[in-house]
Amino acid sequence: MRAPTGAVFGTIGALAAFPLRLAAREVERRHGQLRRGITRRTTHVVFGRTLLARAGLVKNGDAGIERRVAAEREAGHQLLSENGFLRLLGLMKAPEASSLSRLSLIEQSRLSGADLDLLSLFDAFEHDAEPYSFRDMILARKYAGLIAGGATWGAIARSVHRSGPVTSLTAKSLNVGSQHGRADAIYLEGGQSELDGQLLFDLGTAGAEGDDTLEELFAEAEAAEEGGDHEGAAALYQRCLAIDPSDAIAAFNRANCLRAGGHAADAAHAYIGAIKLDPAFVEAWFNLAGLMSEQGREASARRHLQKAIALDKSYADPVFNLARLEFDVGNLMEARRLWVRYLELDADSEWAGVAAKGVQFVDMQLAQKSAS
Repeated sequence: MRAPTGAVFGTIGALAAFPLRLAAREVERRHGQLRRGITRRTTHVVFGRTLLARAGLVKNGDAGIERRVAAEREAGHQLLSENGFLRLLGLMKAPEASSLSRLSLIEQSRLSGADLDLLSLFDAFEHDAEPYSFRDMILARKYAGLIAGGATWGAIARSVHRSGPVTSLTAKSLNVGSQHGRADAIYLEGGQSELDGQLLFDLGTAGAEGDDTLEELFAEAEAAEEGGDHEGAAALYQRCLAIDPSDAIAAFNRANCLRAGGHAADAAHAYIGAIKLDPAFVEAWFNLAGLMSEQGREASARRHLQKAIALDKSYADPVFNLARLEFDVGNLMEARRLWVRYLELDADSEWAGVAAKGVQFVDMQLAQKSAS
């Protein structure tokens, strides 16, 4: 299988085994795009294995990965492991043909479907997706035994790569425990080679020093943003842009942080910068419209919302906000038209209920006007 033309790849976590800049070059050669982070245009999401290392250093970090995986799957994105991504690009040799289905692997190994999917996503098997191989079956049974002994999928995924190719583990016995008293560590039988999940990746082999610095900065910025440190995150995103001025997502994320920190003028400038880097960045148009609306600049907000709708006709949020803007300024028929369109895109959410009430209100107003 090859990467489809026009695919837009987004990364969550830095790649551990291959420089992102080289992968981006190959994607562009195939007329696709590779970006850090996720946007509405993203078609494929690559989960970098360095995400595991970061999660392993914080309490309940694996739960955050699980939530992110579930969210991206629900959004309809195709999820790829690092190896799956590199194989798709032809940068890594695919393993030999195999025939075991996902369901068969689950039934024969007693590994849960959720654990199988997460371990596959972080390349703990020979194959990153079905069909799986007999080696994968052996590994699945070993992993099921480790989990029964108290290990977690995250501890296994962080550990298995440390001993070399994961297929080398098929001939070795794995156990839960540690000579250092860590109950969730995985080690080879006899305790001769402990697989320390906290020390999984040697990032020095991932690429040039500049690549590593940028990936680390971006990850640090995302963590700061998620933790509510908007000032710190904005500064870190600015450092990312100093290294790679073409990164529209870093510019967009910085704009969001500036906006959250109360720096409206700087945020507007940053959104415009993101749009200049990527004129089709629909989220940047939408968020800039929201900022203009907050400042009472309805005409500017209207133009930006209309642009967002033109770029992505399935994007419901700008349709709703434009309907509300038109309603607020008294353009009832246009508000009604937009609310009807919103209901075509979203018929079930809380906002859909608001839109339906908006349509009913306009209809009542028109009926009263007609009666008088």
